Amino acid sequence: MLVWSIIQAAGWPIWTIILASVVSVAIIFERLYSLRGRLVAPPKLVDDAIQAYHLAGASSKLVEQLAAHSPLGRVLSAGLRNAASSREVMKEAIEDEGRLVGHQLERYLTTLGTIAAMAPLLGLLGTVIGMIEIFGSQSPSGTNPQALAHGISVALYNTAFGLIVAIPSMMFYRHFRAKIDGLLVEMEAQAIRLVEAVQGVRNGHQG
Repeated sequence: MLVWSIIQAAGWPIWTIILASVVSVAIIFERLYSLRGRLVAPPKLVDDAIQAYHLAGASSKLVEQLAAHSPLGRVLSAGLRNAASSREVMKEAIEDEGRLVGHQLERYLTTLGTIAAMAPLLGLLGTVIGMIEIFGSQSPSGTNPQALAHGISVALYNTAFGLIVAIPSMMFYRHFRAKIDGLLVEMEAQAIRLVEAVQGVRNGHQG
């Protein structure tokens, strides 16, 4: 009841902020789940891939299994598809796939960043509407106390709620961007290990 009374006191502008908060919370929980390290870049995957390559080479089955395993698996499979090519070709294929994987890891972050930037503006909109109501409470016969109180409530509550939504949204946006950068660096390091292992086997066979 207290929350509902606050929403009523804040007026209709608060509903835009509530909608933004629902979307923000949904994105935050989805990204917290999807960006877990063991899902994106399993720690032992590259060792298993190198071992499988030593046993059977870059078979189509191995490539398909890696591609379906995880984002890191997709990067490794791109390198194995070009195992018969030069080191430069392998690295280029890995980098191309890494850019695609990075783009997928950043899914929904643009929306989260937009909410973080727009929530204070939505709060400001509510503040302006509240100020308009405050000025509207003035009349030749005097001030309408009820209209004045409602205008103040609209102004203050919308400002507060806008900041309450914007601050955690921005914090998680920056956290996710940093986490994705770290995951991409880790995947690149693991992929380089695969390149070195594959090229080492090829050079050993050629020797």
